[in-house]
Amino acid sequence: MNLHVIDTGLFKLDGGAMFGVVPKVLWNKLNPADENNLCNWAMRCLLVENGNRLILIDTGIGDKQDDKFFHYYYLSGDQTLENSIRAKGFSPEDVTDVFLTHLHFDHVGGAVKWNKNRDGLVCRFPNATYWSHEKHWKHALAPNPRERASFLRENILPIEEAGQLKFLRSGEELIPGFSFIEVNGHTESMMLPKINYKGRTVIYMADLIPSRHHVPVNYVMGYDIRPLDTMKERLKIHEEALQHDYIYFFEHDPEVECGTVRMTEKGMRLDQTFPLVDL
Repeated sequence: MNLHVIDTGLFKLDGGAMFGVVPKVLWNKLNPADENNLCNWAMRCLLVENGNRLILIDTGIGDKQDDKFFHYYYLSGDQTLENSIRAKGFSPEDVTDVFLTHLHFDHVGGAVKWNKNRDGLVCRFPNATYWSHEKHWKHALAPNPRERASFLRENILPIEEAGQLKFLRSGEELIPGFSFIEVNGHTESMMLPKINYKGRTVIYMADLIPSRHHVPVNYVMGYDIRPLDTMKERLKIHEEALQHDYIYFFEHDPEVECGTVRMTEKGMRLDQTFPLVDL
């Protein structure tokens, strides 16, 4: 098995929303905000190469929305989803599986694109099976008011209409050595890939721990629908990480790809950081 980091660019989100009840005087030292209180965040995906399977985890924000939509998020960086995949020696047609941790627009937007005539939407990965969690899929189609702006039907319905959608059940493996942890604090039934790699366990943290700055249990995003559950879920994974030496892969950290954790007198904190290629 080989793992390839797929960078899809940076975007900006409100710092207060990203750090919840943590005061700005604290979080602004971690990821300094601009004059509009916005901070830069990555949209870092992962490509899993295993035999005849090529599995893409999440797809970034994509490029099909209009200028008004993108104006809110200040996209930057030279990387795009397709360019990054091609830079690793693959094409979109080579991807056999797309694993969607959840269906918020910054995780699933790249799954679908305009057709050549720009009069219809098609799957960006024509030969892939798209994997979601059935409970989360239903949640995304009938969202609560808190999340309604994050679930865009044009991001997900074309997948089902193309016949490329399948669901994973709790406890199921996608392939041997690739399972997932189901969590419910950020959104309903988000799936965190758990991958056995080079004798270690890599956890793709998605939005449970979006960056290294969110390792402390109480640094919870304002976007989470069940913040107390997020804290419990983090603590449980932290405890397992200490016991089994997990590696965390950060989807949204603008600088750091991977990290480990340690327990301190103040609680769980980041330990070592490193790029995935160093593993």
